[in-house]
Amino acid sequence: MSNLETDLATSTYGGGTLPKGLRSRMVQGVNGLAVHLLEAGYETPGRPLALLLHGFPDLAYGWRHLMPLLADAGYHVVAPDQRGFGRTTGWVNSYDTPLAPFGLLNMTRDALGLVSALGYQRTAMLVGHDLGSPIAAYCALARPDVFPSVVLMSAPFPGPPALPFNTADSEASPVPPNTDSQQLAAVLAALNPPRAYYQQYLSTRAANEDMWHPPQGLHAFLRAFFHVKSADWPGNKPHPLQARTAPEFAQMPTYYVMDLGQTMAQTVAPFHPSAAEVLASNWLTEPELGVYTAEYGRTGFQGALQAYRVYSDPDLTAELRLFSGRTLDVPSLFIGGKSDWGPYSAPGALEMMRTKATTRMGDIKLIDGAGHWIQQEQPVRLSALLLAFSKGLPVSS
Repeated sequence: MSNLETDLATSTYGGGTLPKGLRSRMVQGVNGLAVHLLEAGYETPGRPLALLLHGFPDLAYGWRHLMPLLADAGYHVVAPDQRGFGRTTGWVNSYDTPLAPFGLLNMTRDALGLVSALGYQRTAMLVGHDLGSPIAAYCALARPDVFPSVVLMSAPFPGPPALPFNTADSEASPVPPNTDSQQLAAVLAALNPPRAYYQQYLSTRAANEDMWHPPQGLHAFLRAFFHVKSADWPGNKPHPLQARTAPEFAQMPTYYVMDLGQTMAQTVAPFHPSAAEVLASNWLTEPELGVYTAEYGRTGFQGALQAYRVYSDPDLTAELRLFSGRTLDVPSLFIGGKSDWGPYSAPGALEMMRTKATTRMGDIKLIDGAGHWIQQEQPVRLSALLLAFSKGLPVSS
């Protein structure tokens, strides 16, 4: 174990903000990682496993309000810092490192390796939020024996990329160049005023430094970012977009479709909550936000940002075509926040998930009083949905 790993393993986590019954620990040798995780319900052996996979810019810590509720219902609840995030080590923190370790299939292996390291044959509950949603989906797609159910949150799963079909007699190239993101960038830049899609910005070399050392300071940036994507910000009135066109995309708030040339820190700064709003934010108090500030202050954002670059990498997209035509056949559930644009940020993805990508999707649930940070904003309502869903499933360890 390196000195850094030793320091992280022995230092107190959460600054006294962890709910009672949660512990922080490191698990070594998980697909090349030393994984930091939070867990609850660990005192009693033989409990069924609930695995919670966070998104961006979140951490295992983001599940802290939900975990005691699931532990009280009888689960051993585990939330890791995913590769690239928090106190998990074993990944290279650089823009110029190869992206393959951050690819969806290797992140799926991370989850599979963690389940195995914990001594389980399968999960009883698998939940993925935001960037954790596609990882959870590929877990269930690739290894339904280990992940026999899945709950996807905020980010719909439209299915794996498809191989060209019935093209043997066509003279045209069966694999068109991967120009979708470039075309979107061009049409958004042509708007008045010119705009840019947030995923494209987050894929740039400058994004890490912009967010790590913003003019307003890291704590103020994170406060504004969490606030503007929550139900606390009155500007969030999400609705389905009709098509993948620039005028439709332009209906989204600037934190999704940014003003061209603006950094994310500049984009969210005008929406920083008032002192009274901060005080009223019982789902993310100042000491709790301080945990995020400390963790991202130490690591920066580059490891977390690699996932956005993975989406536009042609080699890693080609790897996913191994599952071309495969549907998600385990019992599944989608949960969003009523004030979250996430379910609609990829036009058509929600409907594609419901009608084509899954065969056993129980429902699409949107939670009142929640924006993007569902597990922090409305943990009681979320736990009720998760436990009701799980009652229809075989629960075993």
